[in-house]
Amino acid sequence: MTECVLGVDLGTSAVKVSAVTKKGEIIAQEGMDFPLSQPQPGYAEQDPEDWVSAATVAIVRLILRDQLKPEEIKGISYSGQMHGLVLLDKDNRVLRPAMLWNDTRSTKQREEIMAKMGNRFIEITHNQPLEGFTLPKLLWVKENQPEIFAKAKTMLLPKDYLRFRMTGKLAIDYSDATGTVMLDVEKQTWSREILETFGISESLCPPLVRSIDNTGQIDDWYAEYSGLSTTTKTFGGGADNACGAVGAGIDSPTKLLSSIGTSGVILKYEPNRKTNYQGVLQYEDHAIPDAFYSMGVTLAAGFSLSWFKKTFAADEDFTTVVESAAKSTVGANGLLFAPYIVGERAPYADADIRGSFIGVDGIHQRHDFVRAVLEGIIFSFRDLMDKYEAKGSHFETVVSIGGGAKSRLWQQIQADIFNTRVVSLKNEQGPGLGAAMLAAVGLGWFKDISECTKVFVHFKDVFLPQPGNVEKYRRLHEIYKQIYPSTKQITHELVAYRRENQDR
Repeated sequence: MTECVLGVDLGTSAVKVSAVTKKGEIIAQEGMDFPLSQPQPGYAEQDPEDWVSAATVAIVRLILRDQLKPEEIKGISYSGQMHGLVLLDKDNRVLRPAMLWNDTRSTKQREEIMAKMGNRFIEITHNQPLEGFTLPKLLWVKENQPEIFAKAKTMLLPKDYLRFRMTGKLAIDYSDATGTVMLDVEKQTWSREILETFGISESLCPPLVRSIDNTGQIDDWYAEYSGLSTTTKTFGGGADNACGAVGAGIDSPTKLLSSIGTSGVILKYEPNRKTNYQGVLQYEDHAIPDAFYSMGVTLAAGFSLSWFKKTFAADEDFTTVVESAAKSTVGANGLLFAPYIVGERAPYADADIRGSFIGVDGIHQRHDFVRAVLEGIIFSFRDLMDKYEAKGSHFETVVSIGGGAKSRLWQQIQADIFNTRVVSLKNEQGPGLGAAMLAAVGLGWFKDISECTKVFVHFKDVFLPQPGNVEKYRRLHEIYKQIYPSTKQITHELVAYRRENQDR
């Protein structure tokens, strides 16, 4: 008998379900896409039932196609896209399409939150009320769809709705609750002060659970629908970034996650709920009980590289273009790139800053520009690392995932700029593996996440900083840090000029 757990990774465009054994072996995976609706500019919505249907198709395939026996599936846990707003009525029926993390219609509500509460809001939540978070969305519904808001009896986030449909039980884990910006981080309760300030009933907020807590067994209806057994237990699960950190082994303050996707993330384990970066960096409850994590986002990390490749090397192999940077030198022969091509999130919250190449010389060739892009992305991560080191953090290991882990050259650049050992994962599975680990710990297979990490997470390549390069990059980063203040006014004026002329 091969006992396993399922890690359900509910993303923005698809769900992926991974079956993992006690030894951390992934024995099967299935997935299913679902649509995204953008009825107006700035809107991003989904039908929550699409998540249920897609997850069920994946589970049915695991049972039928991959021959998993329902009675061998001992537990299920969940990773979910963060911040999305699902509203249920008194009969727990969905009232409107879910508003997603990338829905930006609530700028007015964000401004109202800060006008009413100012720095007190950041003291309570440790975050700015960005449009992506849940509270501004809830206030948008209250203001623009009062008849729906009046009927709303429960608020859930995406993966919590999926779990509810499988168990019939309402709950939200702490890591996703922090991302609503309605949680008092230090008290670890829903913030009565925030709820009362904005006229929100506390009964709208579901019970809080830990990510490893048992959240009920599969109910009769869902067992019939999916083929699962009613003996299968479910567990709280976590926000995708929290689960991604668990799946990458970020379980101590000396480890840092460097993730390069379209955007880039630097994520740090935080043992102390009193740490507050004043909203410059996001601060969230971790999926690991009684721990937290903070993160900074570079908006155009991998996107900067894909933009460059599409614009200047459209017909060439991506790997070949990236590896051509080896023909250049540390510092790209005196060329720097600031990756602000769609604005920036952290440490500069500036939607109108724009990217630049600085130091362009007649000697430069295309491989120098490629190298400058690779280095510029990591310099933007170094800006975030500086914020941590200024508060006394010390890192022994950076775990590199995503695009940055696919190139040995780029991993060495990270080691040299971070001046820290950089490792990649043998089996990079991300949030789905993290969710499976939460189920494994919840079932008692392991005493805690740290013990589970030793079995489930394995590192592959190791890159050590090269002292000569470290010193060169330190000097270059001091120059790089001058780019934002030096170009801010110029690029703001250019953005304003373009807007004016687009309107004509």
